[in-house]
Amino acid sequence: MGGSSPRDSADQEVATGDGGAGGYDGPQVDLAFWNGFTGGDGPTMKALVDTFNSEHANIAVTMTTMQWADYYSRLPSAVTSGNGPDIGIMHVDSVATNAARNVIQPLDDVAAALELAESDFAAVPWQAGIYDGQRFAIPLDVHPLGFYYNKDVMEQAGLDPEAPPTDRDSYMAALEDLKAAGIEGHWASPFPFTGGLTLQALIYQFGGSLFNEDGTQVTWGEAPAVEALTWWVDLAKNGHSPANVDQDSDYVALKNGTTAFNWNGIWQINDLKQTDISWGVAPLPDIGGSGGVWAGSHQFVLPRQRNADADKAQASRVFVSWISEQSQAWAEAGQVPARNSARETPEFEALTEQATLAEQLDDLRFIPTVPGISDCMAEFDRALNEAVLSGAEPEAILADTASRAQAILDENASRYSG
Repeated sequence: MGGSSPRDSADQEVATGDGGAGGYDGPQVDLAFWNGFTGGDGPTMKALVDTFNSEHANIAVTMTTMQWADYYSRLPSAVTSGNGPDIGIMHVDSVATNAARNVIQPLDDVAAALELAESDFAAVPWQAGIYDGQRFAIPLDVHPLGFYYNKDVMEQAGLDPEAPPTDRDSYMAALEDLKAAGIEGHWASPFPFTGGLTLQALIYQFGGSLFNEDGTQVTWGEAPAVEALTWWVDLAKNGHSPANVDQDSDYVALKNGTTAFNWNGIWQINDLKQTDISWGVAPLPDIGGSGGVWAGSHQFVLPRQRNADADKAQASRVFVSWISEQSQAWAEAGQVPARNSARETPEFEALTEQATLAEQLDDLRFIPTVPGISDCMAEFDRALNEAVLSGAEPEAILADTASRAQAILDENASRYSG
């Protein structure tokens, strides 16, 4: 799928020539860096920015943090008015949309100048930064789901806390043992976080997908998704989960010892380290037999600038390059570095939990890089919610929402290609 060429924008970016590889020796510049790191990862990024500033006397980066929803809402209008930041962060499912809307500029010069190649990065996030034949984002990390387990609760049911289940048979056997001990072992959330992320992983594991490869067809109405959602709904039907799970209460239940298992993001590692419970984390059990793990990725972008400034353009690229090379430090915030070299260091291997979840890299799945594709996901979330809370039949509700999502996808294809 195409979209209007980013080169058609009236805004004028400056081709720096070396993409930041030569450093910056110009006059003092002040750079604005926007992101949504409002959680535990925020202080880590702020510390990296402070270190960068201390090492670059002629570049001063100011970091502004806001909720992600506010960030994505504010950025396009700020860019249009000429008040956008010099540097930003985007999730992979927002890159194509913002590239098509001329909010961000191509970064092929950065990748070429720094001699970055797919072989330097995990393949999935590297490919996700490409739209319409151009690179618009430099990957910083991947943040996959992981399988968290409360060891004390497992022991209450006679389970080995050092041998968490790895596949459907062992998982269901563990849930039955927990049920026999009066424990609802895995709470099935009806909300996008983390029920929706879990359902996506299950669909991949059952051999399905949310969209076809080029993002032109919605495929979550097909048989693998029906199997996945049925398995999820049956957790409550079979006594392994409460019938109504409030937002985030599945994770709270893991921490307070009410449940044993929780599929949640890598970002929970540092939170769990602050607790007194005995816990572990492992790669997701393969329930469907085909492998598959939901993951997101933070990627660096450079918003378009109304007024060309060669010094700021160069300095911004120097900053992106420098932070990218510090991704080992970023891993300590609860992330898996996108750079292969950072994951291969003894320092990263010493981050036992992050390194464990990095073992899933070959099974990570992202939705296709298509403008507006995330607009479809409200329908997916509705299918999950109605199946879990209202008793809607998985096959019917998935087919209905997939049909609605297809209409959205088709409309966006016309919108972004014209």
